[in-house]
This record gives sequence, structure tokens and C-alpha cells, in this order.
Amino acid sequence: MNEAICPVCPHHCYLSEGAFGRCGARKNVGGTVVCTNYGKLTALALDPIEKKPLAFFHPGSYVLSVGSFGCNLSCPFCQNYGIAAAREAEAGRLYEVSPEQLCGLAEEQRSRGNIGVAYTYNEALVGYEYVRDTARLVREAGMLNVLVTNGTAELPILEEILPYIDAMNIDLKGFTPEIYRYLGGDLETVKRFIARAAKDCHVELTTLVVPGMNDDAEDMRREAAWIAGINPGIPLHITRYFPRYKLRRPPTDIESMRRLETVAREYLTRVRLGNV
Repeated sequence: MNEAICPVCPHHCYLSEGAFGRCGARKNVGGTVVCTNYGKLTALALDPIEKKPLAFFHPGSYVLSVGSFGCNLSCPFCQNYGIAAAREAEAGRLYEVSPEQLCGLAEEQRSRGNIGVAYTYNEALVGYEYVRDTARLVREAGMLNVLVTNGTAELPILEEILPYIDAMNIDLKGFTPEIYRYLGGDLETVKRFIARAAKDCHVELTTLVVPGMNDDAEDMRREAAWIAGINPGIPLHITRYFPRYKLRRPPTDIESMRRLETVAREYLTRVRLGNV
């Protein structure tokens, strides 16, 4: 029968032979769930580290940023939906780049201020094996690894990559179970992921404020208080939503964002507004 259950995220997709998981990047091949996007890049760019966003990790530097295809959430406001919501056939041109080749490319960019590799653009952990294998080589070469993730992964997956990751920006989409159900995720999974990651690497968090979804001040109060319980110095980026993909609500009111910033600053020492 060759059925298999994917262990990577809380969806635990039950897959028959040849079937893909919800993320579109993991497939049952002979009873084993494999990532089909291994080494298949849709994007490669040398970005300012602040673009991740990371404001307190080697500011002023650059990082070689790579993405593939697939994601295990269904955010209707996704800014990278062309690759995150895509299956392989829909993702456009793919570049086959092995971990060894990517590490070599990163080393070549050192003269331009590159400090390492960022795994970003789509949800990198749906292909965590590529992140793990590349990050190990990058670390051995004396460079740094950055992960940009929605945090929707089980802790054993995090434990596999964490020894090689130097910094993360983790999306915290909101602070109610209802928001995560709307997006196809699970708040408690993300909270566990953040708490564990913050023990062993530099972590910054991002909350994209969408009008009518997660712009309630009391929700922000609970979110900031919970973050402070881990470490009040964890940076929180409160970023402005603009219409994108399937969601066409007006952009977030800037005064509303400033009110949320004020609330968050009651608990956290490093709060920044983004996209304003």
C-alpha cells in the first residue's frame, strides 16, 4: 500500500503512493516522504540583511538569499504567492543548485559584503533537508545561516537544523487560534517553535497587521506579554499590510499600527514598524 505520514508540520499529511502533501513540495515515494524541491531554486539574490527583516543581526551586511517553492500555510495576503503557493510545474524557471554549489556561490559573494545564506521567499522548512545540508557546509566555510520561516514545523525538524542556524526571523501571524485556523496553521505549534529557537540562536519576530484580522490592541498586548516571557529583548517587527494576492482590504492605517507599537513597547524593548 505504501501509505506514509509526513512528520514535518502539524498537518501530518496522510499520503498514498505518489501523493503530495498540502505544501506541494513533499511527496510519498515508495512509502517515504521526500522533499521534491531539494536543490530547486526559484530565487537567488544578494539582499541587505535588513530585508529579512533582521534589524539587530549584523546590520549593514548582505546575505545571499535563496528560495524554492511550496508552503504549508494558505495566507490570502502572501507577497510571494507565485512560488509559495505554487506546485513545481507552476513555479516558473527552476535552477538546480546543490548544497555544495550554493555554498560556493556564497563564498564568491564575500567580497560584496555577504555573510552567508538566507533560506527565505517560500517556506524553507517544507524542504528542510536542503536547509540542513547546505547550512552545515556554510557553517564549515565560516559563514552564517539565516532562516526566514512561518514557524509551522514540529520540534524534531527544528532540532535537525538548529545547530547550524545563526539567526531567524519567524512570522507570528497573530495571537489567536482563530487567526491560525483561518490561515491553515496552529498557534501552539508556532509558539513552541519560537520558544525553542530563541534558546539557541538570534530570533526576531514579524507580525503583519491586517485590518480586521489581527489589529486588536488586546491581542497585541497578549502577544507582546508572551514574547516578553521568553525574552523582552526579542525584536518584534510590526509591519504594514498592503493588498496582495487574494486579499484586497485597504492598507493598514498607520495610526493603528502606532497604537499597536505603543502597546507592544509596554513589554518589549525592541519594537519596530515596517512598510510605513
